[in-house]
Amino acid sequence: MRHHGIPFDLRSLEIFLTICDQGTMASTARVLGLTQPAISQAIAEIEERTGTALFDRSVRPLGLTPAGAVLRQRAATLIADARQIAPLLRETRRGKMPILRVGYVDSLCRAIVPELAAHLAASSDYVSLVWGLTSSHADAILTRRLDLFLGVDDVELLEELAKWALIEEPYVLVTPPGAPDLTSVAELKAYAKNVPFIRYSQRTRVGRAIELHLRRLGLELPLTQEFDVPFALSAAVANGNGWAVSTPLCVYESAISAERVRLLPLPGAHIQRRLSLIAHKRELGNLPAEIAAFSRNLLRDKCVPAIVEAFPWLASELIIGTG
Repeated sequence: MRHHGIPFDLRSLEIFLTICDQGTMASTARVLGLTQPAISQAIAEIEERTGTALFDRSVRPLGLTPAGAVLRQRAATLIADARQIAPLLRETRRGKMPILRVGYVDSLCRAIVPELAAHLAASSDYVSLVWGLTSSHADAILTRRLDLFLGVDDVELLEELAKWALIEEPYVLVTPPGAPDLTSVAELKAYAKNVPFIRYSQRTRVGRAIELHLRRLGLELPLTQEFDVPFALSAAVANGNGWAVSTPLCVYESAISAERVRLLPLPGAHIQRRLSLIAHKRELGNLPAEIAAFSRNLLRDKCVPAIVEAFPWLASELIIGTG
């Protein structure tokens, strides 16, 4: 028997759903303007290709088998989506996308999302901006639940994806105002013996990168407090709960002033985080490049000056991408 990757087409599903509504193949044939043998053949082909019976033919009107009930539920969604395609395609003639789905990491929310949402209104009738972890966004764009995302670019860049650089920033120490300068690994180790370390959750890429770096420095730190959003971590440090490792954009996202936290260079090897826009290649025209340029401008003109004003030593550490 010939194997089929997809065991039905949309027309067959439409026939199947009409039978579900009408109760008989004869009435379905009249409604759709087809012959009854054509209706029977369409259902027989689905049943043969799936290896399941869809209808209980021993009752009148026809009853659905458990497999038929599952197909009816899923087929209704598929047909509804398919019927929207032509209107959506016609909408693009106006130069706008009907729907644009954008994912972003939390450290970009305050930095660019409000302005980006207003900017994207000119490109799409409906804009969905979704916060989430980089790992979940990477999966969402591969499965086309997102059109593009802005976040950490250390995800595996598959052949069908392209990226546009946004910004590169260092990992930094975040300490309460009264903490000493920690210019060496030895000083950091001594400080960490007496002051609790506040972590990012290991669910986050930032958290995993920080943990790996600290282990390389020989710092095995006990578990005390753990957060998965920048504001909570920065606020905990500002409250005097301990010290942390973060990034300038994460602290900026927290909107906590320089009077409440200190940002210091991280002793040891210099490690950085790169944020990029990632989208499918050769899709959406020039829109990904245009969104990336808009985002870079926001970072350069709004965020970087605010960070540098609060922490001047970071002036040469924040690198805006070039495309």
